[in-house]
Amino acid sequence: MKDLFRKISSNGKTLLFFQQTNILSAATVIAAAVLVSRFLGIVRYWLLAIYIKPISDLDLFFAAFRLPDLLFQILVMGTLTTAFIPVITGYLSSGEDRKAWRSCSIIINLALLIFALLALLAFIFTPQLALVVAPGFTGNPAKTQTLINLTRIMLSAQVFFIISNFFSAIIQSTKRFLIPALAPVAYNLGIIIGIVFLSGNFGVYGPAWGVVLGTILHLVIQIPLVSHLKFHYETVVDLKNEGVREIGKLLGPRTLGLAIAQLSFTVDTALASLLPASSITILNLAQALQQFPIGVFGATIAQAALPTLAEDREKGNLENFKSTLLTSLHQILFLTMPAAVILIVLRIPMVRLAFGLGNTNIPWPLTVLTGKTLAVFAVAVAAQSLLNLLVRGFYALRDSSTPVKIGIFAFTASIAFSLTFITVLHWPVWSLALSSTLGDLINFSLLLFFLDRKLNFDKKNLLLPAVKIILAALATGISLYVPMKLLDQLVFDTTKTVPLIMLVGTVSLIGLSVYLFFTWLLDIQELKAFLGLIQKVGQIKKVFTPPAEVIEVSPETYA
Repeated sequence: MKDLFRKISSNGKTLLFFQQTNILSAATVIAAAVLVSRFLGIVRYWLLAIYIKPISDLDLFFAAFRLPDLLFQILVMGTLTTAFIPVITGYLSSGEDRKAWRSCSIIINLALLIFALLALLAFIFTPQLALVVAPGFTGNPAKTQTLINLTRIMLSAQVFFIISNFFSAIIQSTKRFLIPALAPVAYNLGIIIGIVFLSGNFGVYGPAWGVVLGTILHLVIQIPLVSHLKFHYETVVDLKNEGVREIGKLLGPRTLGLAIAQLSFTVDTALASLLPASSITILNLAQALQQFPIGVFGATIAQAALPTLAEDREKGNLENFKSTLLTSLHQILFLTMPAAVILIVLRIPMVRLAFGLGNTNIPWPLTVLTGKTLAVFAVAVAAQSLLNLLVRGFYALRDSSTPVKIGIFAFTASIAFSLTFITVLHWPVWSLALSSTLGDLINFSLLLFFLDRKLNFDKKNLLLPAVKIILAALATGISLYVPMKLLDQLVFDTTKTVPLIMLVGTVSLIGLSVYLFFTWLLDIQELKAFLGLIQKVGQIKKVFTPPAEVIEVSPETYA
């Protein structure tokens, strides 16, 4: 029994710690963990709809996220995606671990210092800032005070999140993706604990404290692997450090671009607060479902590709760089197009299945409006997924200014659309999804155009697979609509939970079967690649076979 436990423990550590050197296998590892995380995210929203009463209080919870998330995205995510991973990957691939760890320490320290200053200002001026984020609550002092309190609680959580996300970037720079992908699972579990165990006594404050717990868990789960990688933290701030200066050169434009993007999201939240009650909630619920395929397929492949792209660039291997980028692009398109079609056709059943089961507080009119908003969001699922990859392509080429300029233009257009739709045309909340979709389509189109000018892709290799995939997805959408209507009206009583699950499952299975048939008929190469991957996944015993790089884990790491 002791030997069996030792073997299981050893295999588990190997599985968690080994490198994923192939992009598709890395993306599969990430996708599996992200799938669990996104599922828990949907469960999180479902529990919010059950435990938070009245449902309109959820508007306060989602609005309170805006300011902390704005600071985090601008301060941390721009650093990680633009410069941190490519620069650190460059050091590690050259065997300069000491330089890499010193640069990491300095960047973490700078981020924490800047955040401390900004968070202090935000904490002091929360009453003013909160009403800018959600001006629709101005006339209700009780709601305004709750919004202020929630914002301050979630501001405190960002300290843990900042450190944790830098740890994720350090781990990913060594081509290890499983632990960073599992960290959001821990984060969602923390929020769920807050909802279930604290909402009864503290109401909407329960999930806010759950956010704090979630960020702590997000950090703790990554500490053993960061320690194993021998990351040496230093309490130093050195602005003359070579790596820091290189990151700083790339960082400025991206920070500006992220600021504009966050401004766009903030404007949408502010405008939604001016609409009828629960409009902010509708926007967030619909976006959560839209982000499911983007997170599982788009972000994972893009995330897995970045270290390889950065390495190809460091070695001057432009042909490999182009091949990696095109292969990843078509893989993302292959996976996200059917998901987008299913979300559009099954929008109402999907919303009901995700948020309407059990003793939820979501009424039917809110369900219908959420479904319409989801359908509009879903139009841009593929474009938004591909944005993750194209932007990282520019970053790996050490060009952060081009995607930022394009992003500023696209997000400015999105803000203009939002203001026009809500204040001039007086359209409902789904119009905010429309403005976001239009902005994403503009952003994607311009990024692809300028990246092509930089790399000069073979147009046939770029466009022909994409056209085939889009045609297969359109055929799938047409084939889905009639069975969905017939099964809904004649076979399944979708007022009940089990028949609703059967409807969604049956129609989705039909749609995926049709999609696979058309991808086979059109000879789409991505189908062969993923069928091969499924065969490898089926040989599960290979997962527990130590890879070429055997990692020895000291018992002290897990003490």
